[in-house]
Amino acid sequence: MRIAVAGATGNIGALTVAALERDGHQVVRISRSLKVDLLTGDGLDEALTGVDAVIDATNCTASDPEETVRYFGTTSRKLLAAGQRAGVRHHVLLSIAGVSRVEGNAHYAGKREQERLVAEGQVPWTIVPATQFHDFAEMVTSWTEQDGVATVAPLLVQPIAPADVADVLAEIAVGDPKGHYVDVAGPEPQDLVDMARRTHLARGREVRLVPTWSGLFGPAMAGNALLPAEGARIAPTTFDQWLAGLG
Repeated sequence: MRIAVAGATGNIGALTVAALERDGHQVVRISRSLKVDLLTGDGLDEALTGVDAVIDATNCTASDPEETVRYFGTTSRKLLAAGQRAGVRHHVLLSIAGVSRVEGNAHYAGKREQERLVAEGQVPWTIVPATQFHDFAEMVTSWTEQDGVATVAPLLVQPIAPADVADVLAEIAVGDPKGHYVDVAGPEPQDLVDMARRTHLARGREVRLVPTWSGLFGPAMAGNALLPAEGARIAPTTFDQWLAGLG
């Protein structure tokens, strides 16, 4: 199949491209760095010519809810409209498990808008909600680390390997649209503070971690809010296995 991947140069996007090419598919990479701009639509019609399916693995790093909603809204509208014009048969969106349960987080607000647009659009679709990735703890501590000290929320998560997410997206894109797919998660719940500590140790770094709810992730994300729903699809790679690959 000919499959387009939006966000192709990002973490999940690049792994998804590799998974699709491994399985013998022709991949069209969509990224601003590759002269296809989802915000303006420049180059999008040309990129989607002859495409059977689109995988949207784009990301937004904005911390303002209005900016995030605007970004995801604009890019989704452009991608869906171009997909409809091109006769794309399947639009696959990577989303977040529990996205409707968490209020007050900018990224979740943007993803909810993205889901709404996809579900109301004219292109047959599948929304794939995944839990946080194995590298999530390292990423969030990098946002706050100063002089070897970083704050981190004591979240309970059930993280999934990025490569496992890519494999699921590649599998789903070549099949029939499924609407709202089940949550996709890793095998085991983890404490985010402990994940950060163990990741830094595997990297050979010493970072003093200060647990707090005063950052981007507030008490609304505590308890089971970020865990997958019952009936989730469990991916195979454990956090320990992923850590072992960092060495």
